[in-house]
Amino acid sequence: MTYEISTTNSEATQALATKLAKHLKGGEVIELASDLGGGKTTFVQGLARGLGYHGAVTSPTFALSQIYKLPSLEIHHYDLYRLGETGVVGDELTEDLHDPEVVTVIEWGGIMEAHLPKDRLIVSFEVTGEGDRRLIFTAGGAVSERLLRELKS
Repeated sequence: MTYEISTTNSEATQALATKLAKHLKGGEVIELASDLGGGKTTFVQGLARGLGYHGAVTSPTFALSQIYKLPSLEIHHYDLYRLGETGVVGDELTEDLHDPEVVTVIEWGGIMEAHLPKDRLIVSFEVTGEGDRRLIFTAGGAVSERLLRELKS
């Protein structure tokens, strides 16, 4: 199941992610795919805001991961761009994938492809203009399909 939508600025991308966040229950896995500067961190900012987080949300490119603690859930945001092998970060990520109180968000997940669940929501970002993005959501199973249906409604 796929869903495609375009946004015209960062605020619209965040608003879309905020809408998606309203349907997260914990245990979901979201993989973000784009080139550098594609809008992945902007999307995570909207997710966090939609779940009630009020602090700064930044790219974990150099820290490799960020944890955002929320009243009922946590967002664990991974950026695997700089990794040649998964190592300890991969172990942490694998643990998170099975935690029902964590929403796991992964950037540059190719290095972990064999370990990622099939049932994940993949969001591909395509830069189509100065602030314009085309987002293509692809669901891989029942949980991610539920998220897509709710996002589209």
